[in-house]
Amino acid sequence: MSTPAPEQTSPGWADWAGGHESGPYTLGVEEEAMLLDPRTWALAHRFDDLLPRLPRETEAHVTAETHGSAFEIHTGVQRSVAAAIEELAGFRSQLQSTLETLNLRAAVAGTHPFAIWQEIAVSGGERYQFVYGSMRELARREPTFALHVHVGVADPEVAIRVNDRMRVHLPLLLALSGNSPFWQGRDSGLASARTPLFQAFPRVGVPRAFGSYEVYAETVDLLIRTEAVPESTFLWWDVRPQPRLGTIEVRVMDAQTRCEDTAAIVALVQSLVKMEAEQGYASEAAVAAQEVISENRFIAARDGADAELVDVELERRVPVADLLADLLAICRPHAQDLGCEEELAAVTNLVEDPPARRQIRTARKSPSLGRLVEVLADEFAE
Repeated sequence: MSTPAPEQTSPGWADWAGGHESGPYTLGVEEEAMLLDPRTWALAHRFDDLLPRLPRETEAHVTAETHGSAFEIHTGVQRSVAAAIEELAGFRSQLQSTLETLNLRAAVAGTHPFAIWQEIAVSGGERYQFVYGSMRELARREPTFALHVHVGVADPEVAIRVNDRMRVHLPLLLALSGNSPFWQGRDSGLASARTPLFQAFPRVGVPRAFGSYEVYAETVDLLIRTEAVPESTFLWWDVRPQPRLGTIEVRVMDAQTRCEDTAAIVALVQSLVKMEAEQGYASEAAVAAQEVISENRFIAARDGADAELVDVELERRVPVADLLADLLAICRPHAQDLGCEEELAAVTNLVEDPPARRQIRTARKSPSLGRLVEVLADEFAE
């Protein structure tokens, strides 16, 4: 008599956190920001000076990044876009007050306009020294600054289905958020220079479609078991499941200078996740078209809101504005349910006046890129 095969079980790290007490589709927002020396508007590698000065309630929401001149602000779990952005703006205000006591400033954009890698210092924390040890001098490339949005999904199989479908929307989200036209002191010609800069890291970009949570867990666990990575958060994909939090984390976007633009993007991400979980929009053909998604990602980084992205179904390229109009029509009922219809409607402002274009316009009217950085800093806590 044959012995039945043992039941497949997931590794402990892959246990899905499940639903949150606040309900479905809760939000967490993370933005990466830069520390600045207001005498020169260059990056200031002084995060270790900042942290001890922060009030305890703010300190818990500010963490180090790979580079000593960068930090991350993360909200708590929030039910609505409005609550998340209110919390984020409050942290920005408190940070600005604390930074004044250190003669420092902060700003948010996808890249610092004139930083060069030779002047970059890696943070001293254990995680970031591991990053440096595994990637050597790649870790000292110019810092980049992203916006990450977590949306709660209660069931892991639904989460993987959403994760697979959200890959199709990544290029549009990148096109709308492009906020890093400058690199090493010159106009890169890209809306998001951050995207190819960050591409120097391993385990980045668009993940493959996994199809099931079991396939995802086994794929990642192989890397952990073989000690290629210490744990799953060292996979810096543009969208990834976060089992410990029970969220889908969308990471493709440039960080936004203004909180109102962050609110619009967060509303779009939250609405897309709900729509893909409950209704479905991305076709099987689009989900399977890895090469098209990757090419659209490059086009989006290059052209921003002016991009024309490949539509798999139509077999032609379609302007971002048209793609967005179609998505907004589908997402609007979901945004109404989530209470973010007003913030979602503001996404069109990112097409009419894209963040990268604003930076270029400011730079052209300024005597130096230092003045552009000063303007970015002035908007940090507005």
